[in-house]
Amino acid sequence: MSVQGKKPPTKYAIALFPGFQALDVFGPIDILNMLSKTASLELFILAETLDPVSTKTETSGHRVGQCIVPTHTFNDCPDDIEVLLVPGGTGTREYNNIHSVVEFVKKIYPKLRNLLTVCTGSAVVALSGVLDGRRATSNKRSWEWSTAQGPNVHWVRQARWATDGNIWTSSGISAGIDMMYAFIADQYGEDVASDLAKASEYVRNTDPSVDLFA
Repeated sequence: MSVQGKKPPTKYAIALFPGFQALDVFGPIDILNMLSKTASLELFILAETLDPVSTKTETSGHRVGQCIVPTHTFNDCPDDIEVLLVPGGTGTREYNNIHSVVEFVKKIYPKLRNLLTVCTGSAVVALSGVLDGRRATSNKRSWEWSTAQGPNVHWVRQARWATDGNIWTSSGISAGIDMMYAFIADQYGEDVASDLAKASEYVRNTDPSVDLFA
């Protein structure tokens, strides 16, 4: 049981787009991979098509990149997803890359148990209107651009991650790892999160208000 007295979530999904940031995705995914040794989890990788999705685009400036093969498209994904994670990355700067993610978030959010974003993923979600009137944070090096995508969002600059109801948003890139451990602690218990972090030899930031990059 979660710390709220409910069964913790078991069905997770990641929404990908061209130019996503690798650690935004792989950091939280690795935590879920390790959690799945003791918890029954399902993970769906979503994108506009089933073609491999790369961290690199023609305008990203990267010389190397990695691809992920989706398991489902936004149109044929399971309808019982409980937790959706939206990463950031250089691809967020081109609306053609993220349009399908924005529309998908609008459609699926009412069905979700939790919505998580990493880095400029909060800017993507802000474009959907879901963050209007809520507290959220984003990558501090992209702060001006990110916050401009959601003028009705209560942006919190001094935050490693921020929570508002069932929405969790993190600061830049590596902050998504701290947020995911905090989410695991909230849903599965602090002892579970602590054990997972120790198994990864990771030193957590457990205070969301401490952000050395703000």
